[in-house]
Amino acid sequence: MFEIEFIGTGDAAGVPVWGCDCPACRRASADPARRRESACVAVHTETGVTLIDAGVGDLARRFAFGQIRRILLTHFHMDHVQGLFPLRWCERTPRIPVHRPDDPIGADDLYKHPGVLDFRPPLAPFVEHDLGDLHITPLPLRHSRPTQGYVLRHQRHRLAYLTDTAGLPETTLRHLQRHPVAALVLDCHVPPQPRPPRNHNDLTTALALWRASGAPRLWLTHVGHHLDDWLRQPGNALPEGVRVAADGLRLAGDGQVRTTHRPSRHADATRSPPEARLVT
Repeated sequence: MFEIEFIGTGDAAGVPVWGCDCPACRRASADPARRRESACVAVHTETGVTLIDAGVGDLARRFAFGQIRRILLTHFHMDHVQGLFPLRWCERTPRIPVHRPDDPIGADDLYKHPGVLDFRPPLAPFVEHDLGDLHITPLPLRHSRPTQGYVLRHQRHRLAYLTDTAGLPETTLRHLQRHPVAALVLDCHVPPQPRPPRNHNDLTTALALWRASGAPRLWLTHVGHHLDDWLRQPGNALPEGVRVAADGLRLAGDGQVRTTHRPSRHADATRSPPEARLVT
């Protein structure tokens, strides 16, 4: 068993953005299937769950203590770690391993008062590490804090999860080219911009990185409301092989849709309007 569950696919503001009256936020306010929480992914294997980031605050409700085998952090911005603060006060044992980038600051007092969380020394990048039920390879990313993505391998399946990042370091891109993945899950914050953003990808950058990587499938995540709104406008669409992830979506190990736990309209949120043109 190897499934990728998107728990949160939004940016720090989420969708709807508080106080925003744009069409995307109005739709999300009216339809829970179109809402986005902050970044969090659950990787399901035969032995339990590996969390990537913890941007949602209800992880204790979603998972029993024994289900979470470990946590992989991309970085310590609050929208990626805020869910750790209530988890840490659990009084049970054993402690939960937390793999992290090389960031001595961390977030608030997580290092000082980790509770049940066992923050491990950073793993060497570009090296595959055997965690038992899952193999992971940390890949450096380009962001305002020390940040890393992960290649996940389970048996014959390989998938890369890369957020937050603005472009990719050349060494990371070359690694993806030399060690192909079935799907790329990639930061894409906004629609095409005149100039690339400083800390996240716009759609133009994300598509260029996907094509350069050679991955057959691309899933966009860390999505903001402006991208959601842009994709709903006539004339805007995504190339074949590119989809937008949505909260509740599950992927199989090859990057194809397994199922969703949201209403049927949720699946529609990952597609572009049928009348739209392809982005070139």
